[in-house]
This record gives sequence, structure tokens and C-alpha cells, in this order.
Amino acid sequence: MSSLVHQLGLSPSLAFHDVFSIDEPELLAFVPRPAFALLLVFPCSKAYEQFRLQEDEDKPDYEGSGPNEEVVWFKQTIRNACGLIGLLHGVSNGPSRSFIEPGSHLQKLLEAATPLTPVARADLLYESQALESAHQTAAAKGDTSAPAADASVDLHYVCFVKTTNNDLWELDGRRKGPIKRGTLDSTEDVLSETALKLGVRSFLRREEAAGGAEMRFSLVALAQSFD
Repeated sequence: MSSLVHQLGLSPSLAFHDVFSIDEPELLAFVPRPAFALLLVFPCSKAYEQFRLQEDEDKPDYEGSGPNEEVVWFKQTIRNACGLIGLLHGVSNGPSRSFIEPGSHLQKLLEAATPLTPVARADLLYESQALESAHQTAAAKGDTSAPAADASVDLHYVCFVKTTNNDLWELDGRRKGPIKRGTLDSTEDVLSETALKLGVRSFLRREEAAGGAEMRFSLVALAQSFD
């Protein structure tokens, strides 16, 4: 993950870190703080799909664009690209955006994407040679996988970010748009207990209530690099 976003133009001073536990403070302490973005990776269960469809049912399709958006949201139209979309959401929003190097592929991509509607942004990603090259290079290094477009992949990526307004947003390219989950204190990050209750823990509660036998999930946080 880190290799891909660094190749695109994120400063090496930020990196993705595995979160080994959200219940054991001694393990959570391994993650540098503050965490600027949190990726939840999980199997697309029947319970999740039902919840997603229900929550989105009465919502209009998001049509936001321009520099005044609180978050930059990318609609996913490329099959099996949810990991890439999740990474882009993490580095494109909140404090992480200030770590994008000027003149980089990532800076140019965001500059081009900002004034566009979600459908036009999706087309921009689809046509981006820089994204395709970075994705394939990272996959060759073993940093991330690049499944075929027609492959059956059940894992999904959802990104949580905190904006400069202290709002916690859930960013998922398969939804109808970005979702504001609540507001955090100025001292809280995406790994704070408040953020976890609004995001990751609510997901886990739904899966448990549905009697999900598979509670496979992983968490990856974007924060300061150890280097």
C-alpha cells in the first residue's frame, strides 16, 4: 500500500500501518498517532450488502464537485478496484492531502478531479496511466494485489477520514456518495474510541447481530512513517 501511494506522489513521511487490535491498548500503541485515515478491509457479507442497500435506498446520487467539498469522493466503476479507491480516499482527504508532493502524479490527478462530478472523476481514474502503472508496479513488488477485472474477489475496502471540520466521513466508492458518520473532538483521530464507535465498531456490531460466522477483517491506518 505505501509503495503504491509513494510512487504516485505521497510524501514518504506518511505510511500505512497494520492495526493489530482496537481492543488492546499495548497493540494499538504500535500505530503512530494521529492517524489520518483508517481502512477497513472485510468480506462482503450478506448482512453488509443488505445494510448498504437499505441505507442508500432513499438517498440521491451524490453530485458534489469543486474546491468547497468537505471530502473528495471517488465513485468506483472499475471492477475489483476497491483497494485502490480506498487508498485514494485516504490520501486525498484531511491532513494527508498536505503531504502530497507538488507536481506529482497524485497532485495532478487531484487537481484534475476536483472540479469534476463523480461520474467524470470515475472516467478520469479509468483513463489514468499513472494509476495503472503504479498499481502494477506495487503488485509486482508484492505490496498489493492486482486481480483481474473478471476475477471473483469478496474483500472490500472502506475508508474513514477526519476532515478539517472535525467530521468523520465514511468513503466507499460503491455507495451513492460520501457518508458523514459524526463529529469528533479536535483532539481525536480516526483511531479514537469515538471514531471507532461511529465507524468500525458499528460494522462489527451489525455482523455479530446477523450471526456472521465470518468475522474476518483487517485495519490499516495512514500515519507518520517510522523512517
